[in-house]
Amino acid sequence: MEKPTAMESIQAEMADVVKMPRISTSLAHVDGIIQLLSEAKEKIAATLDPHTASLTMTKLQNPAKVAFDTIIGDDFKKATAAHKKLGKALDKHFPPKPLPSEHDAMANHQDQINRAIAMHFLREGQFNVASTFIDEAQEMKARNSRYSASSVSDSYSLDSSEAMDEDQPEEASPTMTATSAGQHTSEMEGLSSLQSQELQNKFSEMYNILQELRARNLLPAIEWARVNAAELEARGSNLEFELIKYQYIWLFKGPAVNGLPDDENNGQAAALRYARNNFGRFQARHLRELDRLAGAMAYAPNIPDSPYRQDFAIENAFSTVATSFTREFCSLLGLSAESPLYIAATAGTLALPQLVKYIAKTRSRGTEWTSANELPFETPLPRRMMYHSIFVCPVLKGQTTETNPPVILPCGHVLAQETLHNLLKGQRFKCPYCPSEAQMKDTRLIIL
Repeated sequence: MEKPTAMESIQAEMADVVKMPRISTSLAHVDGIIQLLSEAKEKIAATLDPHTASLTMTKLQNPAKVAFDTIIGDDFKKATAAHKKLGKALDKHFPPKPLPSEHDAMANHQDQINRAIAMHFLREGQFNVASTFIDEAQEMKARNSRYSASSVSDSYSLDSSEAMDEDQPEEASPTMTATSAGQHTSEMEGLSSLQSQELQNKFSEMYNILQELRARNLLPAIEWARVNAAELEARGSNLEFELIKYQYIWLFKGPAVNGLPDDENNGQAAALRYARNNFGRFQARHLRELDRLAGAMAYAPNIPDSPYRQDFAIENAFSTVATSFTREFCSLLGLSAESPLYIAATAGTLALPQLVKYIAKTRSRGTEWTSANELPFETPLPRRMMYHSIFVCPVLKGQTTETNPPVILPCGHVLAQETLHNLLKGQRFKCPYCPSEAQMKDTRLIIL
C-alpha cells in the first residue's frame, strides 16, 4: 500500500474536522442549562423557605452536571482533539520556514492592505466583521499618527532649545505638515467610505440574488438585469438575454424537472407565452438563437435526441449564470469579479514554494536575486489570473518595458528594441534565430 502524500494526509484530517457536529448542538445544551438555572432561580425566589431552596439546589446538581459534561466531554473534547490532530499534521508536513526575502514590498502600503481586507469582508457578506475591522484599523492609524506627531514635537522642542542656546532663532514649524495631514485624512475617509450603508445594501442585494440562483430561481436576477438594462447593454453584456433564455428553457422542461407548481404558469405552453412576452426586444441581436429555441418546439416530445439537445442541456447553467451575474454586478460597482485579496493570496501561495526553492539553491551557490520588484522566473498561474501580457527577450533574458518594447521582425521572431539596436549594422541587421536579414523600417512595435 502506497504511503499517503502530505496533502492526502491533511485532507484526511480535514475530513474528520468537517464531520464534527456543528456548534448549534452545543448551543442547545447551553440553552438547556440556562433554562434549568432560570427555573431554579424562580422557584427559590417564589418561596423564602430555606429547606425548599436547599432541596431545589440539590435536585439541580445532577442535571446541570450531566449537561456540562455533555458540552465539555462530548462536544468540545472531540472538536478540540480533531483540531489538534489537524494542526499537528500541518506542522509535520509543512513546517514553518522563513520567508525567502527580507524585502517587504507591501511595508509602505498598509492602508491599501486594510482596504483590500475590508472590501473582501464586504464582498463575502460579512458586514459586521468588516465594520469592526475598519473601526480598529482607523483607531490604530490614529494612535500611530498621534505617536508620530508627539515624537516629531519632542524632537523639534529639543532642536529649538539647542538653537536658542546657540543664539540662533528659528521659526517654529508644525508637527505635521498640511500635506501629511491631508494625506492621512484622505486615507481614513477612503476606508470609512466602505462603511456606507449604500455599499452594504448593494452587496446584500447581490448575495440575496445569488442565493436564489443557487435555489434555481432566476426571477430576481432577471428583475435586476431589467432595472440595469441600459448599463448592461452599454457594456455589451448579454446577461439579461441569457437569464431570460434559461427561464424559458426551465419552464419548457416542466414540473417533472424544474419542481415548480404544475399549473398554467409552468410547462411548454407557459414557456411559449413567456417567450412571446420577453423575447421580442432581443430579435436584433440574438435572432439565430431565438430561431433555434422556436424550432425546438417541433421536437418537444423528444428533446434529448433532437438537434437542439445542447441548447436545452442546462445542468450547469445556473452556476455559469451566477458567475456571469457576479461579474456584471461587480463591474457596475467599478469592482473586479473576484476579490483582489483572494487573487493576491492565491497567486502568492502558488509562487511561494518555487521562490523558496530558488532562494535556497542560489544561496547555497553563494549568489542571490537582488531585484525587489520582479521574480527571477515565471510563476505558473492559471489563465484566469493572467491580466497583463508580458514578453521576455530571449537575447537580453529580461522583460520588456514601455521604454524598451518588443519588436517583431519580418521573419516572425520577436526581440526587445534594445537588442535590435545592438544588432544593427548600419540600417540592416541579421536575426539571431534564423538566416533572415532585414532593415529597421521593416520591423513593427508590439503593443502589450
